Amino acid sequence: MDAAQTIRDCIADVTALRLHRTGDPALGAAVGSVKSLQARRFRGTYADLMDSPAFGPAAQFFLEELYSDTDYTDRDLQFGRIAGTLQTMFPQPVVNTAVALAVLHAQTEGLDQDMGRAWLLHEADAANVAVRYTAAWRTVGQRHARQQQLQRVLAMGNDLARLTRTPGLRMMLRMMRGPANAAGMGALQKFLEAGFDTFGQLARQRGGVEQFLATIEQRERALMEQLFDADPVACETQLASTLGQAR
Repeated sequence: MDAAQTIRDCIADVTALRLHRTGDPALGAAVGSVKSLQARRFRGTYADLMDSPAFGPAAQFFLEELYSDTDYTDRDLQFGRIAGTLQTMFPQPVVNTAVALAVLHAQTEGLDQDMGRAWLLHEADAANVAVRYTAAWRTVGQRHARQQQLQRVLAMGNDLARLTRTPGLRMMLRMMRGPANAAGMGALQKFLEAGFDTFGQLARQRGGVEQFLATIEQRERALMEQLFDADPVACETQLASTLGQAR
């Protein structure tokens, strides 16, 4: 399957999920609550990185582009419209990154929707979001999908770091800003420029990219293992503490 078709299929999947939530307001609100809590959890887990001059921009980029509760409808519509012309306007490494973003986005939306359904099942725990989130996570399960999702997040970081080593690409992105916006690719252009600049800055620090991504992997794996396997009370206590650290 070529890049354009993969992007179209992923965006179609995400659009179908959104349409389903439009017809089920309770599910839509539940998914919104899950997304908001997950963004808060990310801010708590990486409060130290967010405050770091060295790693703060990369942590903020991951939060805004990969872990946020932001509505990406406009970006998705652009992706769907321009999938066919993407390969003619951007070099192949950029196209590969766009495809990876679309695949990750579709998987994340699917898991978040599953979490939303489970969130509704555990309404009795509404007074304690840490208890409710832990219960919903264990109801959904899908350990392999969660591990795959993390690997795709890490691969996205590595892809962006590799792009910064492509000669002339930053200049090309700057020159394409006008044509990309005119062609309806403004959101993709913004993502690529922000990712390029963020990881370009990080790559200038010796071992910076590797250290940042290793920290993400270690903490996310620890969180997953805890949510799947730890004593529920200990898990809920730790999650509540993490949420309390969010700023």
